[in-house]
Amino acid sequence: MTLRAANLGWSRGGHLVLDGVSVDPAAGETIGLLGPNGSGKSSLLRLLSGIGEPHTGRVLLDDTDIRNLRRRQIARRVAMVDQHSDTEVDITVLDVVRLGRIPHRRVFGGDESADAAAVERALAHTGMTSRSHRLWHTLSGGERQRTQIARALAQEPDELLLDEPTNHLDIQHQLDILSLVAELPLTSYIALHDLNLAAMFCDRVVVLDGGRIVAAGRPADVITEALVEQVYRVRAGVAVDSVTGYPTVTYRPRSSRHLSLR
Repeated sequence: MTLRAANLGWSRGGHLVLDGVSVDPAAGETIGLLGPNGSGKSSLLRLLSGIGEPHTGRVLLDDTDIRNLRRRQIARRVAMVDQHSDTEVDITVLDVVRLGRIPHRRVFGGDESADAAAVERALAHTGMTSRSHRLWHTLSGGERQRTQIARALAQEPDELLLDEPTNHLDIQHQLDILSLVAELPLTSYIALHDLNLAAMFCDRVVVLDGGRIVAAGRPADVITEALVEQVYRVRAGVAVDSVTGYPTVTYRPRSSRHLSLR
């Protein structure tokens, strides 16, 4: 059993943001959430995390509606990495990662040795051990993302939610972070814009448009020229890479005159 969405509906300001969305991953799967801006990806992640409540449908954690669980119970199982994480406080990497242990602390303290071990594992897993005493503001974009993922891993979750974790990163850091996430023994939901990255790292993809699921399945089955034109309103070529076996998307400009430029 795992974290799943059952016929979710959610509105904001009278506008329907999610409409009948259901996602049921197998334990350990990496699910890519695709779709243009405003399609409902971030809203779905917020509902899955328990930050927001659906107006219709349910979010289920091991078949229990998370509205019946305490926030601390959810946080021990589900960790979220937001798209934008920043602070004005002069805080170290180690202090950021330690925040992930808050759900496991009791009123009169907790198991300090267990906390320290979880933080140490999270730093090692994300390659941030040697940078643990660096200040947040001295980190690169990729290092900040790794720190936030380490904080999430310190929660020791079963489910990991990431909202566009590769946004504003260079190619190397995009590949490094998604490789890291895909190798974790967790069920992960990742909101992505890059279809090629989704094809490389996701077991399944769910494509949203206007708050509804328009396609779902293996990347090779879902990411097609027709779908790209339907959902993203652009023309594209989709071919299977002969080395990796992944579908590869190449975009075509609207004006044919660009095709003759050298």
